[in-house]
Amino acid sequence: MLQINKHIPAFEQERRAYAMNRVSLRRSFLVVMFCLGAAAAANSQTSPASAGAPTTVPTTKVLAIGHIIANAPNRQAIMPSEVRETVKLYLAGKIDQWYVRKDAPGVVFLMNVGTVKEAHDLLEALPLGKAGIMEFDLIPIGPLSPLQYLLVEPSAPAKLP
Repeated sequence: MLQINKHIPAFEQERRAYAMNRVSLRRSFLVVMFCLGAAAAANSQTSPASAGAPTTVPTTKVLAIGHIIANAPNRQAIMPSEVRETVKLYLAGKIDQWYVRKDAPGVVFLMNVGTVKEAHDLLEALPLGKAGIMEFDLIPIGPLSPLQYLLVEPSAPAKLP
């Protein structure tokens, strides 16, 4: 229950109560996820691999973190064509999400590709890549692999005499 404090405005008290509820929800979610994982591990006497769960996950996306490597004077002249070509990749479904970096000049793309090579080839074909002005760190990512433990069927409960 929220205690009323006459020295703190009502909206601030409501904001604090909301924040406390969000923290409680997060903790509850983490506890539930931990319990599910622990229960799945405790109930299975076989490993996920032997029970049919995959041991590895596929690469479903590539995180591309771009940074400027050369402060070329012609960079601004290239930008309109860079943006046009990037929009084409987005409309083709190759770029799922795109962001600007806040720590340095560059961009971050979440790409819908199955390999780092495919991402590299697409990004190197962009005007800034061709000009040698931007390069990318490419990180393959896939589904969260510990979730495979939730797919393991629990063993049959022991029957009491």
